[in-house]
Amino acid sequence: MARLYAIFLIHCPKNFSVIQMARFGLELVPDTSIDKLTSYAVSAEDAGFDNIWVTDHYNNHNVYIVLEAMAASTDTVKMGPGITNPYLVHPAWTASAIASLNEASNGRAILGLGPGDKMTLDVLGIDRDRPLGKVREATEVIRKLLRERRVTYEGDHFKLTGASLRNRPEGDIPIYLGAQGPKMLELASSLGDGILINASHPRDFEYAFNYIEKGATSANRDIANIDVAAYTCISIDHDVNNAKKKALPVVAFIVAGSPKQVLSRHEIPDGNVAKVVNAMAAGDFSGAFNSVTDEMIDAFAIVGTPADCAARIEKLLDTGVTQFVVGSPIGPKKSAAIKLFAEEVIPQFK
Repeated sequence: MARLYAIFLIHCPKNFSVIQMARFGLELVPDTSIDKLTSYAVSAEDAGFDNIWVTDHYNNHNVYIVLEAMAASTDTVKMGPGITNPYLVHPAWTASAIASLNEASNGRAILGLGPGDKMTLDVLGIDRDRPLGKVREATEVIRKLLRERRVTYEGDHFKLTGASLRNRPEGDIPIYLGAQGPKMLELASSLGDGILINASHPRDFEYAFNYIEKGATSANRDIANIDVAAYTCISIDHDVNNAKKKALPVVAFIVAGSPKQVLSRHEIPDGNVAKVVNAMAAGDFSGAFNSVTDEMIDAFAIVGTPADCAARIEKLLDTGVTQFVVGSPIGPKKSAAIKLFAEEVIPQFK
């Protein structure tokens, strides 16, 4: 079914292990100093990561300011927002920003675009209406502005009349669409250069590929040309207990925000979910974190030693995933975890 970057040998020795090839990305949340974030980017490039994705939330450092600083200090790693949305930011502004980043990085920009976090948009009084149409039109508008000298566009959400960018890039900038639900997965595979799927378990990707294949087929696209990225929650450390402890808060928030059908897919009992959700609602975050079970961690995170993480990554690649994004929390100590992952995991897949 799935496309795999792999070494295939017709006549393999009996005990030969086939190693699958993948791209690796690193998610960075811009909630610390720009200097420190830039140092992480430099370390990631030196360690062999292919992509750096910087999250875009209004209450952290501005994503493009951070990315420009990273671009000035690196040479080869690709980078971009992972992800931005067309509710808070107009696609014309996004097109200008990503084109500017592409120039600053000498052609290394990538763009992650999706419907945005509903909870964050609610805080800002923004209604996340008709996300499928909004993301589709935003993608079309951004592509047109990056490719065409003048753009006139008549959509349900966006209307442009003779709009233009002075800083259009010479080549295309890859656009990755963030997706989880069936319709958004179909849209992403019909329209995106890549797909960012916020999940960590093979079961979720087996489910997702049903819709990815459907969307690609409907658009007459070859699925081999779509980079499918597992945007994961990972915590790596030689001490499994330390790794698990660091992952608890992230997993708790994932559980609290997951749709019922996702929780059912992983056969997580309603009573266990209720303990996490009720503690969160009461502001008892410690209680919520302590209510996270091992089955929740297995469903929504990749936790453990380098060997543990490599084994899960291999299972994800078996489903058809072609890029693995190391996402929050990364590990008990971020710098050490990035180094550990780069030294003991990435070489197994390169």
